[in-house]
Amino acid sequence: MSTSIASNTVESTSKSVQTTVTDPEIQKQSWLGYLWDTADVSAQERRMLFKVDASLLLFASLGYFIKNLDQTNITSAFFAGMKEDLNMNGNELVYATSYWTAGYVIGQVPSNLLLTRISPQYVIPTLELAWGLATLGTYSVKNVQSLYALRFFVGLFESGFYPGMHYILGSWYTPRELAKRSTIFWTAGSLGTMFSGFLQTAAYNNLDGIHGLAGWRWLMIVDAIVTIPIALFGFIFLPDLPWAAKPSTLLTEEDIALACARMKAIGRKASEPWSKAKLRRILTGWYIWILPIEYVLWNNGPAQSPMQYWLKTFNVEPYPVPGTHFTVAQIQLLPLPATAIFIVTALILAWVSDGPARGLRWPFVIAGSLTTLIFDTVWLSMPLYSSIRGHFAYFYLMTLGTTAGPLILNWISELTQADNELRAICVALANDLAYLAQAVAPNFVWKTTDFPRATKGYHWSIVLQFLLLSWTALILYLLRRDRRREAVREGGITESEAGESGTATVPGGAEESLTLKV
Repeated sequence: MSTSIASNTVESTSKSVQTTVTDPEIQKQSWLGYLWDTADVSAQERRMLFKVDASLLLFASLGYFIKNLDQTNITSAFFAGMKEDLNMNGNELVYATSYWTAGYVIGQVPSNLLLTRISPQYVIPTLELAWGLATLGTYSVKNVQSLYALRFFVGLFESGFYPGMHYILGSWYTPRELAKRSTIFWTAGSLGTMFSGFLQTAAYNNLDGIHGLAGWRWLMIVDAIVTIPIALFGFIFLPDLPWAAKPSTLLTEEDIALACARMKAIGRKASEPWSKAKLRRILTGWYIWILPIEYVLWNNGPAQSPMQYWLKTFNVEPYPVPGTHFTVAQIQLLPLPATAIFIVTALILAWVSDGPARGLRWPFVIAGSLTTLIFDTVWLSMPLYSSIRGHFAYFYLMTLGTTAGPLILNWISELTQADNELRAICVALANDLAYLAQAVAPNFVWKTTDFPRATKGYHWSIVLQFLLLSWTALILYLLRRDRRREAVREGGITESEAGESGTATVPGGAEESLTLKV
């Protein structure tokens, strides 16, 4: 099969710009293209993608690294002195996390809708600067109430970053490119989680007591110092959405025209004015009600790792394994290989989804859910202290089934791409509802006092995996149902023939519909 290049002429403000866009549906992919997709596109497209990768993808990855660093530093701080300094007890760590989540829930949908009207170059860096300042303020807290307040504001300002960047990435990349970029962006956040352990260990060992501040307080200061320059980078280099972008030192008029042509070629729509008909179409369609729940089930389904709690029990009398103890540094660092395995697995799945699977997302959701079910069942049957090495192996591998998050958001973005505002809402609503559930569920099923066994939490995880499998099947059914109805409505094909065509029709504007692979 040869590579097909489709020519598209896009009108700019000053002249007609001729662009060439590689058709992803019939594009032949080389082995080099499987490694990185720009190898199989035109030279013009390759140059444009390099610029977008070097600005948008770099900022997204750095920003999400910092976001997760600032989000998860409270857990590292809790295990390294915050608990004692603030006299925290019981489930107060869970409560602090829930305050962060409450703030995080409030701003996501409004922020994503704002991105359809105001340049991301202003919205996203402003949010990052604000959460950096809130993180800085955390170093000075004297009681848990002040901690709750600042964690709420950190969550509020961080709320627009993750769904916003997924929306922006989906405005620039095709289905053969999106999963790789989204997963690189996503795993950068996991690196932030992992680096938080290293940073806390360094702060504890090297800064603890300097100027009278505990190591965990220095962690907040260092995190803020790292956050603010990344926000300033975004003000300069984060590009606007293709249909609203203007020529700059980074992107030429030809680059912008090419980006618009690429999105038009795959049916990804630009922003449109709101109308009663548009609102009615969104609210009466099944996408806004069904698709976000898929991400909610995935996000809340995986079991929380009990590793740090398990390690800490070796230091509590009566000692479960006499003679075996773990230092603060070991409790911080020993869980980190699990994050490394998680990152590698996520990247492999993204490359396969974009490449050999040619943009399919749902098979990886099902495979991940089945894997998580197996690990949940194994944990409930394992004695807590029978084999230290066996437990380490379990903790390091238990995340293998939890890596489908960006693929689900890619799937949502691609299924709703015929309506830009619907796409922005669904991506944000998915993440929003996921964290809303996360703000409530841990207080009942993932209580700090239940660890390390966390029997209730693991049973909760098993239930959600079965629901995720069922919900994925429901989405596939609805897509195939819509495909059959559309084929019959257009005439010339029976419902049986429509069911074998391998495509699904996604309603777009009042006069258009978009056909996608399921």
